Amino acid sequence: MARQAQEPHRSPTSSPPIPAALRRLLRRLGKRGAPASPTPLPALAPAPRPWVRALGLTAVVLVGAWLGLLIVGNVRTPVGPMDTTMTLRPSLNGGTKINVSPLGALELDSHTAPVRLDVDVDRLDPVRSQALVERPELISGLEDEITHDVRDGTAELAFRSCVAVVSGATALGLAVYRRPRRALAAGGLALALLAASGVSAYATWNPKSVLEPKFSGLLTSAPSVVGNARSIVTEFGIYQEELARLVTNVTKLYEATSTLPAYQPDPGTMRVLHVSDIHLNPAAWHIIASLVEQYDIDVIIDSGDTMDHGSAAENGFLDPISDLGAPYVWVRGNHDSRTTQEYLEDLKNVHVLDDGEAVSVAGLRIAGSGDPQFTPDRSVVAQGDPAEVMTGIRLASALRDQEAAGTPVDIAVAHNPVAARETDGTVPLVLAGHVHRRHTEVLKHGTRLKIEGSTGGGGLRAVQNEKPEKVRASVLYLDRTTRRMQAWDEITLGGLGLTTAEVSRHLAEDPTAEPSPSGSPSGTPFGTPSPGTPSPSP
Repeated sequence: MARQAQEPHRSPTSSPPIPAALRRLLRRLGKRGAPASPTPLPALAPAPRPWVRALGLTAVVLVGAWLGLLIVGNVRTPVGPMDTTMTLRPSLNGGTKINVSPLGALELDSHTAPVRLDVDVDRLDPVRSQALVERPELISGLEDEITHDVRDGTAELAFRSCVAVVSGATALGLAVYRRPRRALAAGGLALALLAASGVSAYATWNPKSVLEPKFSGLLTSAPSVVGNARSIVTEFGIYQEELARLVTNVTKLYEATSTLPAYQPDPGTMRVLHVSDIHLNPAAWHIIASLVEQYDIDVIIDSGDTMDHGSAAENGFLDPISDLGAPYVWVRGNHDSRTTQEYLEDLKNVHVLDDGEAVSVAGLRIAGSGDPQFTPDRSVVAQGDPAEVMTGIRLASALRDQEAAGTPVDIAVAHNPVAARETDGTVPLVLAGHVHRRHTEVLKHGTRLKIEGSTGGGGLRAVQNEKPEKVRASVLYLDRTTRRMQAWDEITLGGLGLTTAEVSRHLAEDPTAEPSPSGSPSGTPFGTPSPGTPSPSP
């Protein structure tokens, strides 16, 4: 019992004591360098499979090469009279894409390789263009010059692309693996892939791809405008003459807009750009923005028909208006819906006028009324001129109310000339559109009626006519003190497929003078379509 009392208490879970003989044996082994107690060996991590490592290295090479091309893999080089940017891009199908902003793109099935050649036409250089105009003999050597330029640009692009892909893959490999040997392997593999792509492109090069180009954007109409691409290649002599004519006309446009003589507006002169009937032509925004910058326009007035069907799907077309560089005053045309009007009201820098409402913009008081008839809505029968007359009468009443309130209106705006004529005697100047023909007339009671043609060249409707409709806009010069029009420039550009450019200046005669019998500077009586002029749809 005494021995039991001396034994320490052992819990049921405690391990049994190690015998003394075993302890002595363990101490002996420990002196010989053996572990005092058995310890489990750590489990070894499974070695990665070779295909996983190869897949990771390939991903690093591809991403690094793409980043390198994106950052430094492009070359700016002249090609004939144009400045271009050449770039290599990863692609599944290869080929060549020529971007001609803002007209669209031209795609050529030139080669099959995992890289695509992108050529961006940045601008037409006026100096080199002028040299071609002054020395027509240079046109004959233009083909060789372009070929030489393309060859030099491609060689430089190939060198830069090699540097770009090797640098990009090596840098990314070093960042991922932290081992110089792995990074150099990534760079070498990138160079090998680029070389293989070059060999593939060379082996599959198709020089006849220019005969079957794919057009996108506004260039989709190019085959019907410039003729079949095959004829351009096989009859290069004719193409040379057309190219010379194009360069000549573009250069004349530069000269006409930069050296236009005559009326010298003083610093107090206000400039108004009158546009109308754009009809969904996106090229109109580029033309308007250019005129705003070149003529230092104070305000743009649009007399309607900016849309074609007035649907909500078309509203995105209006977004560039906010960035044209000048306040935009707009009235609804018969192709603009209430949905169109509500969308424009939410855009910045836009003033929508309706029901005789007036607004002060850039020192001018402008009032206007939208067209009462939305003709694309076939569920409603158009009421014709009587509805336009009533709109004009209400607009004239609003103008008289403004004058009685001590805030006389300087310019009135209506889409249809029938409505605009009803304002005679209540405002110095009234602007309209709708008929797609330019016309200026001093009405019986002294109001000057100015009707603008289509700034969109008829828009989507241009392709329906036998002859392309020209693009028209006018710059109005008004005295800041009297706010009366002193002169105006009529700007006319060739329509679809044409390359003409005209700028004519007119001085405003005494508004009390008797109007000419024809009522039109061109000698065509108002209301009588000139030959070949399409009549707009109501």
